[in-house]
Amino acid sequence: MASSSQPTAPAGLDLIDQPYSVTPEQLKQFREDGFIKLKDVFDQAVLNHYGDVITRLTLDHNPNKDTPLEKRSTYGKAFIQVGHLWHKDADAKAFTFSQRIARIAAELLGTRGVRLYHDQSLYKEPGGGFTPWHVDQQYWPMASARSVTAWIPLQPVPTEMGPLCFGKGSHLKNIGRDLAISDESEQRIRDAIRQEGLIEVYEPYDLGEVSFHYGWTLHRAGPNTTEQPRKVHTVIYMDQDMLLAEPKNDNQRGNWQALTSDVKVGEVMAGKNHPVIWSLDDA
Repeated sequence: MASSSQPTAPAGLDLIDQPYSVTPEQLKQFREDGFIKLKDVFDQAVLNHYGDVITRLTLDHNPNKDTPLEKRSTYGKAFIQVGHLWHKDADAKAFTFSQRIARIAAELLGTRGVRLYHDQSLYKEPGGGFTPWHVDQQYWPMASARSVTAWIPLQPVPTEMGPLCFGKGSHLKNIGRDLAISDESEQRIRDAIRQEGLIEVYEPYDLGEVSFHYGWTLHRAGPNTTEQPRKVHTVIYMDQDMLLAEPKNDNQRGNWQALTSDVKVGEVMAGKNHPVIWSLDDA
């Protein structure tokens, strides 16, 4: 059920708040593989409307707009990254607060509800470079592994455009957890994946297909060799009862101060930036 702060979707776009059926087989697959791709989560009307909003915000707040692609670091070449879109626009908030996506996240995690950790757009420009192997939760001071990222393409993503590639079952391996995303993480994690014999799953995304992956699931993305941007909105969820852990590195300390400074170590991460998006408590 929606929280009291849940925005209302415009007329004709209420699919974002309608339930989506996740089967027991899909739950099992997610927990074994560390990721899952779900078909037909959104339709063309939803993606057109919210895609236009996310694109406008991404271009307006593009941190790379004054730096040519060829002069950026590997990270800067990988994508345009703009966070906290829900603070910037009412429609962006409605999309980030989608009950459909949040309920899927809670079901996949097996929790009574989920909080927002943060949202962000990840636009891989035409000619944009690869995204190195990494794990997301290396950046987040969370006390458990009950976090999940929803990766929501705003258009179909063929392999030439740089969809996500996952290390199947890698959330169960202690690989790359001390590495920030970088050229080093790309090489060291790639080598470890091959040594462990993990399967790399690199597949295109259909229109309306959305993937979910654990915070400790290894993933990367190829370059965008097309003439169109790869437009993606992401929402990171955590267990409604997630506790703030003592930060283990500079990235986690930075995230604590930037997002969760109103919460103390050992407390539930119920700060102003982390509202409950969906919960059985509200049913």
